[in-house]
Amino acid sequence: MQQSPVPPETPIYRRIADGLREAILSGELRDGDRLPGENALMAQYGVARATARQALSVLINEGLAVPKRGSGVYVRQFRPIRRHGSRRLAQGHWGGGQAIWDADTRGRPYTVDEVQIGREPADDDVARVLGSAEVWVRRRRYSVDGRPVQLSVSHFPAELVEGTAITREDTGPGGAYARLGDLGHAPAHFTEELRARMPHPHETVLLDLPAGTPVISIMRTAYTANGAPVEVNEMILDAASYVLQYDFDA
Repeated sequence: MQQSPVPPETPIYRRIADGLREAILSGELRDGDRLPGENALMAQYGVARATARQALSVLINEGLAVPKRGSGVYVRQFRPIRRHGSRRLAQGHWGGGQAIWDADTRGRPYTVDEVQIGREPADDDVARVLGSAEVWVRRRRYSVDGRPVQLSVSHFPAELVEGTAITREDTGPGGAYARLGDLGHAPAHFTEELRARMPHPHETVLLDLPAGTPVISIMRTAYTANGAPVEVNEMILDAASYVLQYDFDA
């Protein structure tokens, strides 16, 4: 009679990581708490330094912990932002004077900083989509619960938005899309292209990303009801901070 294969034993570094993860998820270890260091894990489990380091690396790669040079490894627990692809862009939302981010954060505190606004020559890809050689560009960084989570760069045809609130830091209730509506160019259709990649060095700094954390790049184009493109927006998201939700009919 053929015997069923014996499943391989879970490596010790995985078992150590599983125990630490359970302590984090149960609340025994909280956001900002220091995890046991390599020396402590070596003594507790009787393992080599490389094994202890592997266990901590598992949690770092999962986004549950972050190393701080010369200090140790700390819990980095963060309730993911649920980004609902279509609901957040509904005209009834920004048309009613609400910020798109209100739909994402649902009452959690968020801030916008690193704001830079200016008129610039459009790069080839943006110029081709918008049909404009010059654009007004809005660069922002968004933080939720004090943690940087997204970089955003919006491009608008220069002649379309020249002299409007879109060229100022405060765009007013409903944001840039509401101001486009005021101009008679309200967005009525959006396309988004998503891909995952590793961050560029400046993105790692601005988003304060732990080593090995990927980002999600989203390129969105907004169109009016007659198909005219009015914005190209490139967003860079900390992949560990988001859940992306899309609803479809069969």
